[in-house]
Amino acid sequence: MAHFHRAEIGRMAGWRARIDMTTNWAVTVVAGMLSVSLSTPNAHHGVLLFAMLLVLLLLSIEARRYRFFDFYRTRVRLLERNYYAQVFAPRADAEAEWAWRIGTDLREPRFLISRKTAMTRRLRRNYFPMFMVLLAAWVLKISSSRLLQEEVPIDPAKPVPGIIQNLSLGPIPGWIVLAAVLAFYAWLALLTFAPRDLSGELGHGDVHV
Repeated sequence: MAHFHRAEIGRMAGWRARIDMTTNWAVTVVAGMLSVSLSTPNAHHGVLLFAMLLVLLLLSIEARRYRFFDFYRTRVRLLERNYYAQVFAPRADAEAEWAWRIGTDLREPRFLISRKTAMTRRLRRNYFPMFMVLLAAWVLKISSSRLLQEEVPIDPAKPVPGIIQNLSLGPIPGWIVLAAVLAFYAWLALLTFAPRDLSGELGHGDVHV
């Protein structure tokens, strides 16, 4: 049991390290794109839109890695909660079928959470603040004449038409770009602030990823 427990912790730690690596990539992308976009008016606002897509891609990759991590963490916690905890502090309310659950997982490994749930948890932990930083930088970029080059000057009396005109990306009109960004952030907000799911290991204690 001790060797099995140590092996499962190794698997869990390996996937946890991969999660941290993806988050580090996302932070690097955000910092690099902010530096490129806001340091000079020569940079197009589309750089920040591209950064949003890159961070979304990294979020998708991390959600997949998180599903693997959650699978191995659940197995480790089943051992710790129902075997080792019973050795040190026996209780009568231990789970009766914990060994059967581990055996079933060993025979037919299956993900325990959906991709949507994994994305929600990673958004709450790390990614939603990154997306908000990119959104704030994008709004600053499109609304400041000092950060725009060869764009239509924004009339202080009628700023909205000028801003929308400057949002265009090649043949794509500015209003379509604005609608796409608003829809994207509405989707992110729905994912992030969905009802909290405390199933699985999140229902046992406060120390979790």
